[in-house]
Amino acid sequence: MQLYSFFRSGTSHRLRIALNLKGLETQYLPVDLRKEAHFSEEFKKINPQGFVPALIVGDEVLTQTPAIIEWLEETYPTPALIPADSKQRIYVRTLSAIVACDMHPLSNRRVLERLRKEMGQDEKAINEWCQTWIIDGFNAFESQLSRHGYFGHFCCGDTPTIADVYLIAQVETATRFNVDLSVWPIISKINQHCLQLPEFQLAKPSAQPDAS
Repeated sequence: MQLYSFFRSGTSHRLRIALNLKGLETQYLPVDLRKEAHFSEEFKKINPQGFVPALIVGDEVLTQTPAIIEWLEETYPTPALIPADSKQRIYVRTLSAIVACDMHPLSNRRVLERLRKEMGQDEKAINEWCQTWIIDGFNAFESQLSRHGYFGHFCCGDTPTIADVYLIAQVETATRFNVDLSVWPIISKINQHCLQLPEFQLAKPSAQPDAS
């Protein structure tokens, strides 16, 4: 497998965690978003959307992190990242969707670049924009964790699921935008536990070969 990734990309981060939890090795191929390498003709041949990550498996190019993680779960079912219990399955998918649908899209690079370049917003305004949606999302995430009571060391019991994959990558983004995580004690506890594990440590942005 070949993984086209950018060290600071939240979507790439979550896929790296999932691959590590599945015990899968990849060849890491950096795509420097700062230099707009994702807009190059070469990369557009790999992913016409110009997004990272992209996972090459044989002759297939897999894109869109939610779809890739579902494919990983179907193709490499052990260890499972989605619970067997139907109620817990929708619970972890709900938590994942809070991040994937309602938090991450509002603070990704293309949105922030439009705010900067097309709408003339300064870095203070950018930070406030990102903080608003991160805080809103984590309020909902923490409420779901508390209401259902499934959490243990992880979002659902004592084994990692897709919810942890999405959560930990989003916590990294929150930290970058100076969001105080202590407001959410359950999220903070889960984050601290996850970051003790090598699968999560090796996926961190700072551990990637293109980190700078």
